[in-house]
Amino acid sequence: MVLHYKCPHCGSDMIYDADTGKLACPSCRTRLDIEEMDVPREPAGEATETVTWHCNNCGADLMALPETAATTCSFCGAGVVIAERVTGDQSPHYVIPFTISKEEAIKAFKKWCRNGLLTPKGFMTADRIKNITGIYVPFWLYDLNSRARVNATATKVRTYTSGDYLYTETSYYDVYRELDLHYVKVPVDASVKMDDRFMDRLEPYQYSGLKEFKPPYLAGYLAEKYQFTDAELLDRAKNKIRSYIESAIGSSLSGYTTVTRLSEDIETRNVKSHYVLLPVWLVVYDYDNFEHNFVMNGQTGKVVGKPPLSYGKIAAWFGGIAAGVFLAMKFLSLAMGGGFL
Repeated sequence: MVLHYKCPHCGSDMIYDADTGKLACPSCRTRLDIEEMDVPREPAGEATETVTWHCNNCGADLMALPETAATTCSFCGAGVVIAERVTGDQSPHYVIPFTISKEEAIKAFKKWCRNGLLTPKGFMTADRIKNITGIYVPFWLYDLNSRARVNATATKVRTYTSGDYLYTETSYYDVYRELDLHYVKVPVDASVKMDDRFMDRLEPYQYSGLKEFKPPYLAGYLAEKYQFTDAELLDRAKNKIRSYIESAIGSSLSGYTTVTRLSEDIETRNVKSHYVLLPVWLVVYDYDNFEHNFVMNGQTGKVVGKPPLSYGKIAAWFGGIAAGVFLAMKFLSLAMGGGFL
């Protein structure tokens, strides 16, 4: 079953409007509050393979990949949601709706391009945006508990004088630390297609914007359902908090002159995990006969990607640094009464 959201007044297709946070009709400007809408909760059937769906607008039959949860008709542009993939057991718990519209995303991307100090001048004009697509990317949010037990030896060194003598006093300690650490809403993307490095760098999302999931939020956008379970991605979540655990252990061992860790046991378990959809703008930029792909946080506007570099600007930048170092050394030499050739 596919869900079309029709305007109750004029019958046009409605889409989610990032500016108002409501379902909007582009024809008569009718607005519907999604929180007050009655939406299906139970699946109409299983949809785990590629399926054919029928567009109620133009009558076209189109294919949907196994991971597709929401899409648009290639012929008439109508936005549809595949109900079986966002209801029942496959329903996301929460969603962060887009707060940046397509027009705002284009404007923010152009501004980001102009800030590239080492990018080619032609790229900075940002006038070659080939495509920009809004997609809800599946994530798991983990609440994790880590228990760390550390055995170490430590020293404290004190230096003092008494009479004509300088004394150094070293005290030795056996140290034991047991930490109970809690981390909430650790995000890990559950999409095969999205680059994990890009998704990690899009953080942070503002989780105060989480809303209970309802299918109308997806109208007019693309969306995927998760391709990895929370159990399959748990190790990635653990790796994401590893540096924070190390920092907490280090802080608990502060105050000593030296610390030597003898043993360290860290046990991390998943207390709770939530399946959520987070908003991402995919930007394809055509520059120098090559497509450059970028992603933008659909809530904060943060842009991540690898822009092209201008080798002329890089050479000039390093040349400026070299010239600055040369002049600094010359002035230092003159100030000290010497010469510099």
